[in-house]
Amino acid sequence: MSDLQRVRVWAEALIALHLDETWSFAFDNAKRRAGLCDYTRHRISVSRYLTARYDDETNHQTLLHEVAHALAGPAAGHGRTWKRIARELGYTGGTTHHGETATELAPWVGTCPAGHLAYRHRRPTRPASCAQCARRFDERHLFVWQRREITPAERLAALTPR
Repeated sequence: MSDLQRVRVWAEALIALHLDETWSFAFDNAKRRAGLCDYTRHRISVSRYLTARYDDETNHQTLLHEVAHALAGPAAGHGRTWKRIARELGYTGGTTHHGETATELAPWVGTCPAGHLAYRHRRPTRPASCAQCARRFDERHLFVWQRREITPAERLAALTPR
């Protein structure tokens, strides 16, 4: 579990080493994605919630991933140029993270008839079926959605490494 101040120091060091002074670093409130490269604001950000629960190496890899995006430019996506730059920086991961997300902060919880759960951070607008019960959409496996309130104490607890 990483200390947020330590992650900030790493991020600012990577930005100073590889990017120019127009780039900055910030923590954001994302619950599902680990990092973001904002080309418009010239800002690299990482989720304060996920950073607090990931280990140092995972957070370092996320920072390298986002710095590679900044160097490759917005048109590169996760293509060949981005992959080459990411490898040169020492990035060893893929194009997306598969780590834990902040499901305890999702206000919408869906339950399928078999009892499997799904979490949404935005209100579901269309019917969704359980991917564990059926590979394709199947009305027999529809989620029933319930809204739950997330208290300030629960938000604070999500920032505390487990």
